[in-house]
Amino acid sequence: MPEIIVSAQNRTEKGKNVNRRLRAQGLIPGVLYGARKDAVPVAVSPKEIGAILRSASGENTLFDLDLGGNRRKVILKEFQVEPIKGRLLHADFYEVALDKTLEVDVHVEIQGVPIGVKVQGGVLDIVTRELRVECLPTDIPEKIVVDVSELEMGKHIRVSDLKIPDKVKVLTEPDVVVVHVVAPRAEEEVAAVAAEAVPAEGAPVAEPEVIKKGKAVAEGAEGEEKPEKPERAERAEKPEKKEKK
Repeated sequence: MPEIIVSAQNRTEKGKNVNRRLRAQGLIPGVLYGARKDAVPVAVSPKEIGAILRSASGENTLFDLDLGGNRRKVILKEFQVEPIKGRLLHADFYEVALDKTLEVDVHVEIQGVPIGVKVQGGVLDIVTRELRVECLPTDIPEKIVVDVSELEMGKHIRVSDLKIPDKVKVLTEPDVVVVHVVAPRAEEEVAAVAAEAVPAEGAPVAEPEVIKKGKAVAEGAEGEEKPEKPERAERAEKPEKKEKK
């Protein structure tokens, strides 16, 4: 894998207005963390961080953060995105030691079409999409592949059944189900669920919730913008019933 280098700048000023000016310059604020080291505020290019997030290894990509000619080997610690357009707003980095293990979440990739689906008419249900693992930074797998081709109706694959690289220790409990093939619902059950999902005439339609990977924007020490929470509608007081004389 080619070496990845991301340029970073020191930043001394903090606050909403400073961060807006940074973004106007094509940069986003961030913080570099490290074991037994003080946190260092930095500014980086969101395009370079976005390219890392879109790579095969994603958040677990090991790369160099070049801070004024001083390179630090890091991985992404967390990031914030704008909730509507998905633009990167903030990125935090964690400096790693190549000779010390660390814990990360690795994506589970399903491969193949199960016999239980292709022949027996079942439905593939993916239960676990990420596994918590421990390994050296250079041994972080891009993904953990699960072949489901031989999976029959009513059968499942647990964490203990997976093939894991020798240098990787899985921290997720071994009896956790990763994927299984289940029988499809009866047609009348599906129809009943669909009927319940249709709102009554005049009833408000709920907006679908969009879940994004990465942390939502939160108000922090640096004055990051925080999306306003919708106020709860107050319940109307019921009129008291008058007793008939």
